[in-house]
Amino acid sequence: MVTNPRLHWQAGSLASRDGARSLAGGEMAVVLTPDAAGWSQTGLRVARLAPGGSLDLVTGGEEMAVLPLAGGVEVHVDGRVLRLAGRDSVFAQVTDWAYVPIGAEIRLISAGGCEVALPSARASRRFDPVRIDAGDVPVEVRGAGPATRQVTNFMAPGVFDGADRLMCVELLTPDGNWSSYPPHRHDDSPECPVNNEEIYYFRLGRTGGHGYSPDGFAVHRTYTPDGSIDVTVVVRDGDVFCVPRGYHGPCIAAPGYPLYYLNVLAGPAGTRSMAFCDDPAHHWARHLWQDMAPDPRCPMTDATGTVRR
Repeated sequence: MVTNPRLHWQAGSLASRDGARSLAGGEMAVVLTPDAAGWSQTGLRVARLAPGGSLDLVTGGEEMAVLPLAGGVEVHVDGRVLRLAGRDSVFAQVTDWAYVPIGAEIRLISAGGCEVALPSARASRRFDPVRIDAGDVPVEVRGAGPATRQVTNFMAPGVFDGADRLMCVELLTPDGNWSSYPPHRHDDSPECPVNNEEIYYFRLGRTGGHGYSPDGFAVHRTYTPDGSIDVTVVVRDGDVFCVPRGYHGPCIAAPGYPLYYLNVLAGPAGTRSMAFCDDPAHHWARHLWQDMAPDPRCPMTDATGTVRR
């Protein structure tokens, strides 16, 4: 499991360009609050529970998703028990997951031990807690050729609407392919339909298995037209990247190292929309896909764990 995740971009600061900041804290592999990110809405925690371990949390003004990354977990909330079977790893299969609302006391219990992501967003409306079965999570193959990737739309608008502001999807990219391409943005620019803060949480695998690779790496870029942000970084297993604004993409998976990232989004306007606008300099590249076949390695996972390429 990840022992030293790093934050590669902190909104409002260039300090982390050259020296990534550790996010680990106690039993949490990742603790990233909106205040720590320097913005208003979006956060992420990643908890590690030993076999038989438990973790108590108070959501307060944040709604959360409970997303198993490895292992299974019980979610005790509002007098209910939501049992999540989980998965061996993010590269093994699509997982079941749970939504927990603001103003809730929750306890996570794992008989066999687990690693679980807790993406969050500040919210004002309270929805009911709910468990979503893995089989009800849509899997989409997006792009073509070397830009083919899998999008697991577990908490995308229109797929899951029982939340106030939080939106999440998972991306799986075969080794050697490009994701988040063409570069796109959803910020406060006049041409953008919505303004979202976004967190990227990366995991790196190794071709031929479903485990995580401490030696694997990928490349990520975020930039603005005026050059106030122009960051290209090497990301490793467990790293986190905050996108305060600007075009983000590509995410490039090195040969031999398939790439996973969890996208966590929320906007200050409260509109749950993942609409975006491409960098006009690169939008034309989408037309190339019309004459390309999708990479046959996608989809890389499904709800049953039977997709193996």
